[in-house]
Formats: sequence, C-alpha cells, structure tokens
Amino acid sequence: MSDFSISNDSLVRHVFYPMTNVIQNYAWGSRSSFAQLFGIANQSGEPQAEIWMGAHPNGCSTVNTQGQETKLSSLISQNLSLFLSDKIAKRFGELPYLFKVLAAEKALSIQVHPNKHQAERGYQSEEQQGVPLTAGNRNYKDPNHKPELVYALTDYTAMNGFRPISEILAHFNYLDIPELGSLVNDLAGDQTPNGLASFFSGLLSLQGEQKEVALMMLIMKAKLSPTPLFNLITELEEQYPGDVGLFAPLILNVIALKPGQAMYLDAETPHAYIKGTGLEIMANSDNVLRAGLTPKYMDVNELVSCTKFNEKPIDRLLLQPLEQDGVLEYPIPVEDFKFAILSNSQQRKIKTEGAEILLPLDGAMTLTHQCGETCIIDKGQSVFIPAYADCYTVDCEGRVARAYS
Repeated sequence: MSDFSISNDSLVRHVFYPMTNVIQNYAWGSRSSFAQLFGIANQSGEPQAEIWMGAHPNGCSTVNTQGQETKLSSLISQNLSLFLSDKIAKRFGELPYLFKVLAAEKALSIQVHPNKHQAERGYQSEEQQGVPLTAGNRNYKDPNHKPELVYALTDYTAMNGFRPISEILAHFNYLDIPELGSLVNDLAGDQTPNGLASFFSGLLSLQGEQKEVALMMLIMKAKLSPTPLFNLITELEEQYPGDVGLFAPLILNVIALKPGQAMYLDAETPHAYIKGTGLEIMANSDNVLRAGLTPKYMDVNELVSCTKFNEKPIDRLLLQPLEQDGVLEYPIPVEDFKFAILSNSQQRKIKTEGAEILLPLDGAMTLTHQCGETCIIDKGQSVFIPAYADCYTVDCEGRVARAYS
C-alpha cells in the first residue's frame, strides 16, 4: 500500500474516490444483513458487525490513487485544506467524522461516550500512565468526543437516555427485590440527578451473592410478566446471563425505530443498540465507557464521572428532519458532521463545503463533475468526495446517504 504523494495540480483533476471499506467482525454482528441489503458476500460466515467508511486508524478506508491502494488518511494528509476545506482543516486537523453501516444481531454493550474535554483529559492521563492502547482496561483510545446519529435501515431497537425517575421507581417497586431495597429507597428519597447517579453506580457495582440473587429475582419476575419490556429482559438474559446490565431496560428508554427514522445520541448519555441494521455517523472517535451487557472491562467510577444523569423524555428521542426538494436534512447540534438522505435525484447539484462520503442505499448512483469526470457507485458501496470538488451532480432513483461537514 502506498503512502501516496501527488501534486496539487493533479489533485484538482480528480474528484471522485471510490472507497474500499473495512468490515469489523465483532461477535454481536449479523451473518446475513450486509448480504441481504447490499449483496456483500460473507464467504467466511463470520458475524459482520460494522462497515467503517472514513479515516480512523482502527479501520481506515482505502482509495485508488495512480493505480495504488492508498489509505484515505494518507490521501487527506497530503493537503488538509484542499481535501477538508480551510475551515475544517483548522478546526479539526483530520476528517472529523466516521460513517458506518452497523448490523446488530445481538445487543451491543450499554455505553457512554465522553465529551471532548473528558476525552482529552482521560486520553492524556492514560498516555502518561503508559497504558497500552490495546490494553483491555484502557478507557480512552483517542482524545475525541463521540456524539452519534443512527438512521434505521431495518426495524431497529435501542436504548437511549434515562427514563423519568418516577418510571424507574415504579419498575423497581414492582420487582420488590430485597437486595436492592436500600438503593431504591435512597432514590425515592432523592429524586435528583445526584440520586440517580448514586442509584446507577450502586446497581453497576453489585457483587457476589447480592448481585446473583437480585438478577435471579429479576429473571423470575420477567418470565412471569409477559410484557414487551420484560420479554426484552428475558431475551437479553439469553445473550448475557448474569450481567448487571439486564436491569438497564428498566432504567433507560427503550425505542423501536422504523426504517427511515433517526435519532441522535449525545455524549455523556447511556445507550445501547439491541437489534437491527442502520447507518451510524459519529465524531471520529472510538472511545467507549461500558455500563453492562458486556464481558469487557467496566470502570464504574470513570463511567459515572462522564455521565449526565438527566431524564430524557422518550418523545424527544426521534430526530425530525427538515425536508426540501427530496432531501431530508437531520439537525445535529455538533460541528463534527452533518447527515442527509437524498431521494429521487435527477441531475441534483450538490455544493461541497467540506469532505463528503456518499452511500447509495437502494440502487446504483452516477456522479458527474464539471471537469468531465464521472463515477458509478453500486448500492452498499461508498465514494469519498473532497472539498475542492466544489460542486457535483447526483443521479439516483433511490436513496443516497450523505455524510459531510
């Protein structure tokens, strides 16, 4: 693979870069979803969890330059201002987002992502302590925050944000588990973010017989209460037996996205993807603090320090897009990325303000540029378009996902 060096003159004569993307084979992934949606072969039969489209070092896409496969990060680094725009190069110094297709057959761990300040502080601290980046007890893989948007391609079940404390108390009063009595009473007496923080950290810190008995009583009650919520807990118990995260559906909002619906996931907010396939765009980070449904390392103190213990009404979880001329723009409260869905595009002109990645979802897409360059991208494949393209044209009968900045 080349490190790639090219003059600015030849850069501006090439505007479309079809991407070869890394597929992450995490254990919770689906063996069939990418094949069913996009015709992507799975010859090894392994779970295919995520397709990474971007320049993150843990799964960098490649592009073809002068007949050689080149890391997208290497291409961009040749001239940040040309590829990203002056503004984004100065603000971020790298492609500021990571775009994914995510297919969950099993639930992902409950997790919280730090804000920017927390990530910078935590990363610097672990670097100074000499904790290897690959260590199982490493919390911070990079110094960046990780706000996210997810757009459902199939029915998509997730948890996102804390339920109202009154609901949490109602659930745990219904369970009536003696081993949790003091935690529940304390929360009832302090129905504030501080009270919720103490309750959540106390629950995650359960050990030994207290934890075993509490979980046993939870599962017994769940099997005797055939509601959707308790059915979910029973399903999760089959995937993660003995895991304290099985209490999470009683504490966090459970939301079922229909295909085409989207939601935003803030930094410092606990969430988990349970089942389904969707698109995910996030700040260019791989920082995860886990809170259950995982055999991996959990640092409860660090998790609590990076969590906002605010109630999040479920009716505010869905993102309402702004629609204009067949384009759905999703309002996102961070500068790192933007996201849109283009539909029924005929000679649709797109103006670039930064680097973009396009992903056709339903059928092939044709791109053209005023310089005469054209490019055809099949569904499920992606293309990188640098800021210097300035303007290009899209033709596609189906939907095209646009990740940009």
